Amino acid sequence: MPTAPAAGPSVSPSPTRFGLGTAALGRPGYITLGRELDLPAERTVAALRERTHSLLDAAYAAGVRYFDAARSYGRAEEFVGEWLAAHPGATDLTVGSKWGYTYTADWRTSGVPVHEVKEHSVAVFDRQVKESRALLGPRLDIYLVHSVTPDSPALTDPALHDRLAALAEEGVRIGLSTSGPAQADTVRAALAVTVAGRPLFAAVQSTWNVLEPSAGPALAEAHAAGWFVVVKEGMANGRLADRGATPALRAVAAGAGVSCDALALAAAAAQPWADIVLSGAVTAAQLASNLAAPVLSPERLAALAPLAEPAEAYWRTRAALPWA
Repeated sequence: MPTAPAAGPSVSPSPTRFGLGTAALGRPGYITLGRELDLPAERTVAALRERTHSLLDAAYAAGVRYFDAARSYGRAEEFVGEWLAAHPGATDLTVGSKWGYTYTADWRTSGVPVHEVKEHSVAVFDRQVKESRALLGPRLDIYLVHSVTPDSPALTDPALHDRLAALAEEGVRIGLSTSGPAQADTVRAALAVTVAGRPLFAAVQSTWNVLEPSAGPALAEAHAAGWFVVVKEGMANGRLADRGATPALRAVAAGAGVSCDALALAAAAAQPWADIVLSGAVTAAQLASNLAAPVLSPERLAALAPLAEPAEAYWRTRAALPWA
């Protein structure tokens, strides 16, 4: 177990370093541990719309200026689009979304064999970009291919590349999100994709946390190439929250005088290549705790390093998390 350095003065990064993700807000079921304790017992569309809007209000008031959604996050794009329409003066926001997964759970949490279906085809892009544009309108700033792995046609399909390049010509930044133990390979393959001699991708959203830091070097390369880099799952789907934290994480958090979630997100924000670190908060208290992430000393970052797991093991654990 790493030894927690002595507590000292804590300064938080700017709230603009953080974004609000809606994966756990836009649909009744998700894989965040303990989420069932934080949401209304009746997860109706109206209840989650109200919760999403209240979290967007709180995040914007706190200085957060990046909101993240996806076609597969149930009605997240709809909820974000409604909030944007009600706040026309919020022109300093960056809005990102993702295509490539289709939501199939039909607003259910149980008895659902598959909650979302992935397909990175031209046909799915053509359908989903229209859907995203209908809900987010001109506020769609960044559009990512959702959950790309090294075998995805998103890395090799010239027809799809032409579609994405055309969207980029309209002013939308094109990128990809990654998942799985080969995230670094995916990022490096995407860095090499060009259309008409120019790089196609200019943004990436990847999982990075103190349990799964393997993508870090590749994300540093992407940042050096001018990409906009967003960190997702900085709390490992709840494994790094106070409820499920290991004694080692608790010890370092206690030394820093912060919650485990704030410590986990602080570690992500400390990476020099990270432009935005997403909060997946579903309550105002969680959001406030996330945004209390301190600037970490090199000693505290070093104390967190032994928590890293082999990438294959991390992703096996993630795949086994229940939808609830």
